[in-house]
Parts: sequence; structure tokens; C-alpha cells
Amino acid sequence: MKILFLGRHYTYFRNFESVLRELAARGHEIHLAVEQDETLGGLKLVEGLAAEFPNVTHGLAPERPDDEWAWTVGRIRLGLDYLRYQHPTFDRAYKLRERAMGRTPGVFVALGTAVHRGGGRARRVAESLLRRLERAVPEAPVIREFIAAQQPDIVLLTPLVDLGSSQIEYLRAARRLGIPTALCVWSWDHLSSKALVREHPDRVFVWNETQKGEAITLHGVPDERIVVTGAQCFDQWFDRAPSRGREEFCREVGLDPGRPFLLWVCSALIHGSPVEAAFVVEWVRRIRTQGSPALRDAGILIRPHPSRTAEWATIDTRELSGVVWGSNPVDAEARADYFDSLYHSSAVVGLNTSAFIEAGIVGRAVHTLIVPEFEDNQHGTVHFTYLLEAGGGLLNVAHGFEEHLAQLDAALRSPQVGVKPFVREFVRPLGLDRAATPAFVAHVEAMRDLRVDPARGDLLAPIWRRILRRLARTRDRERLEKWTLSPREFESAERLRALREQKAIRRAISRAAEDEDRQKKLHARAVRSEEARQRNRQARAVKADERRDARVQGAAQGRE
Repeated sequence: MKILFLGRHYTYFRNFESVLRELAARGHEIHLAVEQDETLGGLKLVEGLAAEFPNVTHGLAPERPDDEWAWTVGRIRLGLDYLRYQHPTFDRAYKLRERAMGRTPGVFVALGTAVHRGGGRARRVAESLLRRLERAVPEAPVIREFIAAQQPDIVLLTPLVDLGSSQIEYLRAARRLGIPTALCVWSWDHLSSKALVREHPDRVFVWNETQKGEAITLHGVPDERIVVTGAQCFDQWFDRAPSRGREEFCREVGLDPGRPFLLWVCSALIHGSPVEAAFVVEWVRRIRTQGSPALRDAGILIRPHPSRTAEWATIDTRELSGVVWGSNPVDAEARADYFDSLYHSSAVVGLNTSAFIEAGIVGRAVHTLIVPEFEDNQHGTVHFTYLLEAGGGLLNVAHGFEEHLAQLDAALRSPQVGVKPFVREFVRPLGLDRAATPAFVAHVEAMRDLRVDPARGDLLAPIWRRILRRLARTRDRERLEKWTLSPREFESAERLRALREQKAIRRAISRAAEDEDRQKKLHARAVRSEEARQRNRQARAVKADERRDARVQGAAQGRE
């Protein structure tokens, strides 16, 4: 079977490595195609797979060119994604709604506000209208030609739910070619914190019943298209042994082997959040100054998040009484380091990250601290609730440093060892002893027999396209930018205009100064010219007088 797997960038294949390996080992041809390059280590992973399996290839996929439709359809997709955040589910997840609003054109922000007030029916009517406009956009031939050239039996996509994502174009092209498609949900929060699944693939692979409920309730995916497989990306952490003993690990990292240590796992926070590194420094200081004697003497290991390593460049780790260590777990060595960090720790601490789930699989106690500056990354999201409720919950939550330090002290005195029911319900719903990867692979192979129903055309598509062309004319109208641009774009445009105005003022002042200097020079030159002319006139007058005097004198001498 030939499989075309489309990802936003190469790191997205990290969570499907076990599936890719199994499919490749079973002889299937796999082409991994991405829309853009990245620097998080995903390419190294893919190149390793391609080197190990000759039937795995990779490369860039074409994107829609900047044609007459690109700008307009991009605006509409962002508008659709913003409307989904008007669902009551997101009333508490205010940070997600704010994040989407920052990227949404002003006209759709206003529409979203009106829809939110109008309730579910208003939202559904608005979404229906925008969906019809968005679907009326003609396909990009280059995308269809790319998929046809690959000749896949099935097309898999991830993540499909980025804000304003254009991956839907590949899905539609595959459907028009009669090729079955599937969304492979990338992470535990993607169906609740990301954008809308604007068009339903033939299959949606989810981890658990929680994600299945999200797919149905939040995205309207039909029940029969959803497949619950478990979380294949976590299979690698089950039944795993550490790569080195605790004493060797601690010495290598720089911790005292004779003392227990806490592991802080950093998070991929929402854009615009405070710097986590600075907070971790304060957390360490509180432990060292306010904790129990056991806490003050405990080791502290801090793992930066791969997408936010730059913020640690500003921290003087020499003055931090803890060790900052660890890299993105995309290869065997980095994964071993990561697992050993979890395994040898006495407790794991953080804000809101999937590392909590991995710590739960390893059987370690997981702690978090609710503080005002980061609460919107916790209670301000939907998926944080799952850590508290699914399977009886995974997290030990504190609402202040005093409570938090007491919990950590108890964790050091009596370390938790063992897997909580949360792992059974959220990670391996088919059974703790049943890996998710084989189930995922079996359902992928079964897709080959799917019959794809051709999409029905919209008889009103020509009318929608005329409307879209009229909308496209507003692109360069400055007076409409408040409506056609997102708040971020409008702010950038205003800053750019202010800079241009400042440059224009500076140029005008410079030109005025140059003109004044030129006028002064011209005036000085004119004065000098006039003075020279006066001197010449005076000289000529003197010579004339001298000649006249000479004639008079000559005439007088002649008379004599």
C-alpha cells in the first residue's frame, strides 16, 4: 500500500514514529511530505527513518500559490476558526479565545462577538455561510497534481487544526481523486485548543473517549468516522527500563546521587505568556528559602521545553541552585535521557504539559502550582481539566506556595510509585497491556477498502465566487484595514505607517535643512558676486578717471 502522510513540518511525525516504523516494516511505501521546514529536530528523525527503511521517502509539498484567492480564503478560514471559539465550551478557556482573536480579521471578530451574544443558532448560521464561501474557492491545481503524482492509496494528515490551516486543500484534493483520508490527532489538546476541523476526513484517529467526545461535540465529526486507538506516541514509555542506574545518571547530570531530586518539566505556553524560566528561578528560590529541610537539600533538575530554549539564554544558571539539562527527545539518546530523568526523580512538577502524562506512565507523582501569571495556561484551557478529572485525575494541585511546598515535602518523604487509573482511561483505553501502535496500524491498513463519497458541488458557487472577488478588492484599502486585518496585523500596519511617517518627517526636515543651506550658499555667492561687481565698477571708474585726467593733462601740455 502507498501512504502519503502530510504534516505541517517534520516534527509533527515525532508522535507517529512507532506507527511509521511498523507500517514500513510491513512493506508499505510511505512518503512524508511537509509544508515548511523547521529547526526542532524533526528532519533528523525523518532522515533516520528514510535511512533505515528504503520504502520511506520525504520532501516538501507544494502550497497554494499567492493567486487571486489566497488572501481572501485565508481571511475566511481564520474567521471560521474564531467562530468555533464562541462555543460555550470556551467561555472558561478565555485565553484560547483571545489567542484566536489576535489572528482574526476585525470583521470576523465583530461577527464573533455578535454570534456569542446570539447563542448557538446564530453561531451555526454564521458558520454555515462562511463554510459555503470558503468551499467555493477553486482548488489549487498544483496541490491536486502533487497528490495525483504520488498515486497514494490513502492520505493521512496532521495536525489539520492550525489556525487558518491550509491543509484542508490536500484533504479536498485527495477526496476529488477518490482517495481515502484520515486526520491523525497529534496531541492531547489539539481538538480542544486548536482550530476547527472544517471538513471531515473519512477517519479521525483519536486517543480516547474524551477526544472522541471532542471530535463529535466541538467539530461535528460523525461517530462512525472516529477510531479510538490509544495514544501511540506514549507506547515507547511503557515497560521501559532506564539506560543507566540512578548514581550514574545523577553524576552525569551534575546532581548529588545521595539526595532525591525534583524534576521541573517546562511547558509550551500560549503566545504572550510570561517567561517561564524566570518563574522557575523564583520556584527554586522558594524551595531553598521556605521549604522543609528535606526540600532545601533536595536536588532540582530542570528540563527546558524544546520550543522555548531561547528564554534560558538570559538566565545565569551558575547562580541557580538547580541543574538545567535535557534536549528534544527525537532520537534514541535524547529519549533515554528524558526517560531516565522521569524514572529517577522523586516527583515531577510543571505548569501544563504532556510531560505530566509521561510522568504518570512512569509512575511518578505529578504536581502543579496555580499562580495568577500562568493560570490562563491552566484553567484558561480545556485540556487542563482532563488532567484533573479523567480516570480520577493525575495532578496534585496547589493554589499557593505554602500548600505546594507541603505537597512536595510529602512527595519526598513518601514517593509515589505506580500507574494511576488516569493512564488507563486517557492513554490506553483498550487496556494497559495493549499498545496503541498495533491498533493504529490495523485501522490504517483497513482504510484501503474505504469507498470515498464524492463531494457534492454547490449550485450557488458562482455567486459565492463573485462575492469573494469583491471582498478581495478590499485588500489594499487602508481605510478598511481595521476590518480586513487581524488586531496583530493592524497593529503592525500602524507601527509601519508610524515609522514611515517618522522617516518622511525626518526626510522633510533634512530636505528643509539642505534647502536652507543651499539658499545660504546661494545668497553668499550672490553677495560675493555683487561685491566683485562693485569692485570691478570701482576699478573701471578709477581707470576711467585716470584716463580722463591723462587726456586733460595732455591737452593742457599741448596748449602750452
